[in-house]
This record gives sequence, structure tokens and C-alpha cells, in this order.
Amino acid sequence: MSGEEEENAAELKIGEEFLKAKCLMNCEVSIILEHKYEQLQHMADGDPSSQVSQVFEKSLQYVKRFSRYKNPDAVRQVRETLSRYGLAEFELCTIGNLCPDTSDEASALVPSLRSGGRFVGDPGSEKIDKMLNDLSLIKKFE
Repeated sequence: MSGEEEENAAELKIGEEFLKAKCLMNCEVSIILEHKYEQLQHMADGDPSSQVSQVFEKSLQYVKRFSRYKNPDAVRQVRETLSRYGLAEFELCTIGNLCPDTSDEASALVPSLRSGGRFVGDPGSEKIDKMLNDLSLIKKFE
């Protein structure tokens, strides 16, 4: 076995390249793919041979179906709100995609919230609840 540490998402040990990567929430991917789809449709008007691939269409359907936020302004607000809490990209996207209702649910879905020392104990639960409340307000006024 090599000297490398074993990866463990619960402790945010997910590999150096993944920690540095920019993750996107489903709602962000949906906006990007919608824009690309419109471009492709516009280009295809004059050229029937340039069709959108089935994989592209299925990917677009998937992210639209599982996007919790539809409005581009709400999507931007979600990212900004979660970024203020010092979440890693992986955590931010998981919380943004799954939209847990309680701090216990958030901690179960993203165990690294507790293991990093940022959200430990009762004050940590209160911070997570505040973060989730901020998200629910965005959803409510979307």
C-alpha cells in the first residue's frame, strides 16, 4: 500500500485535485445546458444535420428535473449564501442540490460539516440551521 491517505468524503479527504475543482450544483448546470441548447437550436434552424445528441438532451432533462432552484438570480443567491458559511465546493454543491431541512439531515448527508470543526456541538447545529433557513428563504421567494 502506498503512503497516500485513504479518501474519505466524511472528513473531506477527497483528493487534492477534487478539493481544488470548481463544483456545480444541478441548477447551475441546468442554466448552462439550457443556454447551450438554445444556441444549438438556433444554429440548427438553417442546418437539419446539426441535431442535439440524445446524451445532451437526457443530461438536460436530468438537471432540470433535480434542480431545486429555477430562477438564475436564486441560483446565484444560493451559491453566495452557502459560500459565506465557508463550505468546501463539494459540501456547497451537495447542500445546494439536496436541500436538507434540518441540521441533523444536513450532517447525515454531508458528514464533513461536523468533522472539520466548523459546525460542532449546539452552536454548530444553530449555524447549520441558520444556513438552511437562509436557503429556504431563497426558495420561498423564488
